[in-house]
Amino acid sequence: MANNRDICENWTQWLLETRFAFLTPEMKQQTINWLQLVRDNVLLRANIKEGETVLDIGTGTGLLAFKALEQLNGTGTMIFSDKFKDCLDSCEEFLKKQGITNGYKMLNSPAESLDLPDNSVDKAMCRSVLVHIVDKQPALNEIYRVLKKGGHFCCFEPIIRSNTRYWELTNPENIRNFEKFKQAENEFMSDENDSMCNFDEHSLAKNLEIAGFDDGTVDSDVIPSTYTANSEMVDKWFTTPPSPDRPTMKERFLQYFDEQTVNDYVEDVKKDLNGKQISVCSRSLYVNVIK
Repeated sequence: MANNRDICENWTQWLLETRFAFLTPEMKQQTINWLQLVRDNVLLRANIKEGETVLDIGTGTGLLAFKALEQLNGTGTMIFSDKFKDCLDSCEEFLKKQGITNGYKMLNSPAESLDLPDNSVDKAMCRSVLVHIVDKQPALNEIYRVLKKGGHFCCFEPIIRSNTRYWELTNPENIRNFEKFKQAENEFMSDENDSMCNFDEHSLAKNLEIAGFDDGTVDSDVIPSTYTANSEMVDKWFTTPPSPDRPTMKERFLQYFDEQTVNDYVEDVKKDLNGKQISVCSRSLYVNVIK
């Protein structure tokens, strides 16, 4: 597993390139279109007004923040916040290339400990940030703290524990040790110590209530996809990390089986799915709560 220094150095590159490495050009375009839809849905809920102070937590490459800055129209303040400085540097470099030098602030700060005063933000938002935090309560407490009374927190989060699993896509007769791999996948995809798999819309709603939010909505969404798989794509499923500091699917299985057994499994899945049309569902949620 990478240390913090390696994560910081590689985070921006991962956001821009690595996580989509297994996609075909057509699928990459579909993903970009989907990201823009997510951005627009979050910002629609935030309902940003000119003159407001807006906080983008875990801004990454600035998907939400750049559009929000545009909506502020030269008024108020857009705060790009991230615990990884290289993300902020990338965003600031882009802004300077566009000739934009004011109306924003770069905040090198983790979601669990925001370096901002109490009641200082009109709107707070994030996209796929809580999914990287094991204990989500401190982060949500911080968001509540920095929001002004009446301020909105809006976000999008994937509910990975509810996504279609590999064993659901394959023919058991073509997979060696199918039942053992099914059991392992079910176990690690519901691990309470794994930030990506330890929550759903119900647990997050409870976290929000504990933080102090008592008005708003937590809406779940299901995104179905149908496409033809190929061996190269499937191989990337097992070898591409979901984030720089998280193990790949192959590494997760290696916690249960020896390397040869896992390699055999990967080859079986590749062979079984190559050229097959598959349908998968990804679940997610949109949050819009008010302090």
